[in-house]
Amino acid sequence: MSSLKPSLSGLLATALLCVSSLAQAIPEIQNWHTANGVPVYFIAARELPMVDAQILFRAGSVRDGERPGLAQLTNGLLEEGAGDWSADTIADRLDQVGARLATSSRRDSASVALRSLTDPRYLQPAVETVARLLKEPSFAPDAVERVRQQMLTALQERAQSPGAIAQDAFFKALYGDHPYGSPADGTPASLNAITRADIQDFHRRYYTAANAVVAIVGDLDRPAAEQLANALVGGLPKGEPMPPPPPVPALTTNPTIRIPHPSSQSHILIGQLGVSRADPDYYALYLGNHVLGGNGLVSQLSQEIREKRGLAYGAYSAFSPMRQAGPFLINLQTRNDQADTALQVAQTTLRQFSADGPDPQMLEEARQNITGGFALDLAGNGKLANYLGLIAFYGLPLDYLQTFIATMNGISLEQVKTAWQRHIQPDRQIVVIVGGGQNAPTPPPGPAGVPAPPTPPEPARS
Repeated sequence: MSSLKPSLSGLLATALLCVSSLAQAIPEIQNWHTANGVPVYFIAARELPMVDAQILFRAGSVRDGERPGLAQLTNGLLEEGAGDWSADTIADRLDQVGARLATSSRRDSASVALRSLTDPRYLQPAVETVARLLKEPSFAPDAVERVRQQMLTALQERAQSPGAIAQDAFFKALYGDHPYGSPADGTPASLNAITRADIQDFHRRYYTAANAVVAIVGDLDRPAAEQLANALVGGLPKGEPMPPPPPVPALTTNPTIRIPHPSSQSHILIGQLGVSRADPDYYALYLGNHVLGGNGLVSQLSQEIREKRGLAYGAYSAFSPMRQAGPFLINLQTRNDQADTALQVAQTTLRQFSADGPDPQMLEEARQNITGGFALDLAGNGKLANYLGLIAFYGLPLDYLQTFIATMNGISLEQVKTAWQRHIQPDRQIVVIVGGGQNAPTPPPGPAGVPAPPTPPEPARS
C-alpha cells in the first residue's frame, strides 16, 4: 500500500485555479438523510480528485454539565484508539493513503473532519478508519491520562496569556451560570475529576445519529456521496436528539473587570450579547460591523484608535453567533499607560456608530469588499466544506451560498442602523482589561508610539 501513497500537496497547489470558476457559479447544495436519519449536505466539486467530509455532533462544551472540559477531552480522544487499533495504527492507516484527519470541539458542536483523495484505493481505507473511531473509540486508560495531561498543560499556558485570561473573564461575565459560560477547556479540578466512565457515557449520549450532521464537498456524484455518508455514519446508534441550549438571559449588569498582569501591554475586551445564527438581523449587523471594526486597518475603530491617535496597532470587532446568542466583541491591545484612553476612544466610537449609523461611503466600500471577496472565501474544498458544515449544523437555508451576495446588496443603510440600535447597547458593555501589573516591563519606544501588533481576536467557539 505504501507504494501507492499519494500526495495532496501537489493537488492543493492547483486549487487556486478553481477560484475563477467559483466566481462564476456558486455551487448548489444537495440534501438528504442516511438510512439511520443523519442529515447529509453535499456539494459536488469536480475540479480536483479530492473529498472533504465533516461530521458534526451536538456535543460541544455546552453539554459539559458539572464536568467542564468533558466535551473537549472526549473529542480529543477519538484519534487515540478505536477497537483494537492504537493511536499509531490509526495514524499509520491514514498516512498510508495520504488522508488527513482533524478533530475539534467548540461550544455548540464537536466535529471530525476527513480529507482524502477520491480514488477508492485511498478513500475506502480512510473512511473505514473514521467510521470505526466514531463508533468504537477505545478510550484506553493510558490515552485518557495522556490527553488529560495535554489539556492540563494547555491550561497552564492559558493562565500565563493575558489574551486568554481576558477572554475567559469576558465569557464568564457575559454568560454567568449559562452553559456557554462554562470554561470549554475545563479547569484543573474538573479535568482531574473526569473519569473514563464519564467519557464513555458522554460518547454514548451525544455521538449518535440523532445528534449528527454530515457535510461533504468533493469530486463525487450523488450516489457516491450517499455511499460515503452511509459508510461514515451508518453504524452510529440512533440515540436521542438533544434539545438546543437554553436561551441566554439578558445582562443585568455591565461590569468593568480589571485583572493585573505583568505584561507591557493591556488587553482590552468590550462587548455584550449579540445574536444567534437564526436571527434575521445578522446580515445587517455583519455588514455594519465590517465598517465598525471587521475590515482590518480601514475600519472605523482602527482609524480612530490607530491612525488618528497611535494608541494601538489595530482594533477589531466581531459578532460570533451561536445556537443561542453569541457575543459581540471589540478587541484591542495598547500600552498599559494608554489603556484608559484607548478604552474611552473605543467606547466613544461605538456610541457614535450606534447613534448615527455607518458612513454611507464606508458602508458601500464594506459591501463591495464582502461581496467581491466571497468567491475567494469559497475557493478550495476545505473552505467550502467549512461553510457547508456551518450551514448543515445550524440548519441554514440550502440557498445560503447562492443568495448571500444578493442579500448583502439588498441591505440598506437604514436597515443596518435599525438592526444596530435594536441589538447593541453602547452604554451597557462588559469591559475586561488585563494588564498593568506592578512588574510589567516598560516597552521601548516604537515608530509613532504604536505598540506591537496584537494577537487577532479569537472568535467565539460555536
